[in-house]
Amino acid sequence: MTRTIDPITLDLIENALLNARFEMDSVVVRVALSPVIREQHDEFPMICNPAGQMIVGQFGSYIPAIVDQYKDNIHEGDIFVWNDPYACKGSISHNNDWCVMLPIFHEGVHVGFSSIFGHMVDVGGKVPGSMPSDAYSIWEEGLRVPPVKIFEKGVMNEGVLQIMLNNTRTPDMNRADLMALIAGCRTASKRVIEICDRFGRETYLEACGLLLDRTKEAMRVLINKYIPEEPVTFTDYVDDDGVGNGPFKMHLSIYRRGDIAVFDWTGTDDQAEGPINFHIHEGLCKLFFGVYMIMAFDPKIMFNEGFYDLFEVVLPEGSLLNPRFPAALSNRLNTHTRFFDCQAGALGQRAPHLSMAAGYGTSPHFIFTGQDGNGKYFQLMELLFGGVPGRPRGDGLDGHAWWPLFSATPIEYIENYYPVIVESYRPVKDAGGAGLHRGGAGIEKVYRVLEKGSVSIHDDREKVPPWGINGGLHGGTSSKWLHRAGAAEPERIASKLDNLKVEPGDRIIFITAGSGGWGDPLDRPADKVLKDVKADLVSPEKARSDYGVVIGSDLKLDTGATETLRSAMRTERGAPAPFDFGFIPGITGQ
Repeated sequence: MTRTIDPITLDLIENALLNARFEMDSVVVRVALSPVIREQHDEFPMICNPAGQMIVGQFGSYIPAIVDQYKDNIHEGDIFVWNDPYACKGSISHNNDWCVMLPIFHEGVHVGFSSIFGHMVDVGGKVPGSMPSDAYSIWEEGLRVPPVKIFEKGVMNEGVLQIMLNNTRTPDMNRADLMALIAGCRTASKRVIEICDRFGRETYLEACGLLLDRTKEAMRVLINKYIPEEPVTFTDYVDDDGVGNGPFKMHLSIYRRGDIAVFDWTGTDDQAEGPINFHIHEGLCKLFFGVYMIMAFDPKIMFNEGFYDLFEVVLPEGSLLNPRFPAALSNRLNTHTRFFDCQAGALGQRAPHLSMAAGYGTSPHFIFTGQDGNGKYFQLMELLFGGVPGRPRGDGLDGHAWWPLFSATPIEYIENYYPVIVESYRPVKDAGGAGLHRGGAGIEKVYRVLEKGSVSIHDDREKVPPWGINGGLHGGTSSKWLHRAGAAEPERIASKLDNLKVEPGDRIIFITAGSGGWGDPLDRPADKVLKDVKADLVSPEKARSDYGVVIGSDLKLDTGATETLRSAMRTERGAPAPFDFGFIPGITGQ
């Protein structure tokens, strides 16, 4: 291909594609009906070239695996839909994610694809929400749809749509959300056609190639700068699989062979009986490593799939990250998020000044279902957030999403549409690991239910704390409590459970994990520690024991006593540890 595009034209096309990608988001959240997509933005768009490589987007391409199934039977006006992880080689990773793909044509010539997947609040299965904590196979987790055409040459396949809607407890929400995904893909198609009209089709296609090449060369620099030839390893753990087994080890080795970065998961535990297995697509695995390196080492690099040829991934068959069919997958995010913690721990050993600690380590969710006073079925699903880890640039964020662009469901929305009162929503004191840069705190959210029904809760990091790095200390763990109406005290409940029966007036106290601290807490300015104490993020006791900061009962800093205490603590401790795990595998009741 002749490279004739000038830099200004290339930048214009790049930004036009980025704008189209964000317009896809805007269209989806305006059309969708469920709070998970409409309010929390649990949807992931992308725009790809004709080969199915992601040029702009968020989650990486899975399209080649779909195209391979249909080969030449892909036409203008076709729209594909699927949700079965095993039928699409892990392009989406549990049945709740419905994925839509649209081939884009310009004047009859195929120029790319647009695609989005989004989380549906229910797709059938044994429990409301379709994410049973005790599933032993994917057969228990709801309807599985292989890649099929929901539109063929512009005509909707009503049969496919009816089958999908007939197998959900929330057909109205699912229909609206599916049409929102389709509308987002059509929006991207329109914008790509406009770019081709403006700059010419050949120029557009050439620009796509140049954008991939530019990212590849930038990633090559990062690999040679930050990935060592000698392997570095890191191990972290998932608490349990929901059916009584655990903790589960995740082990990662990273090294460089020439310009190729190798990410080897050999040593990771075998697949679980319960539904925490993560059937990850190899390309998606590469993308996760790439996005971490871009965000940690050079955020100016455009996020696309140009670097894939520079990565080699080893995913042992039959492991947590490459389970054999029909392993249960519905709660794979407990494993998925630990994936990122392992990356941070491994890469941080050679570039500690650029790495970060461990975060809250999952996507906690709360589901409440039942019938209201009018006999109408309701199903609330909400994702909750926790502590984002301490970082080189500053403190972690309190009660924040680890997914880009996610946001909390407004309490007004919850209380307006569901029989629930949110009585409190606040950060958890002492949940953020101590450090030069404090880890973000987890959150405590208290729900009071107004109707009888059932509750499902899924979370992790109840036993295995989020670790600290570069002298930072580990963060606080999660916990869940049920306070029955009229009872004197709440009772602790499991972090993974389904069908907990509740009555009007009962309260669910949902506490998420914090995150690890970054850097030596004895180096944190004492006035910042005092500020955290006044904000009720750190207790005076922890200020003293973890930071060496002495604060009086009047909430005033004792400078002299602080200097004396910190000097003594440094002498007794010696050099700070590179990691603080707060957990010893094999020991229960920690």
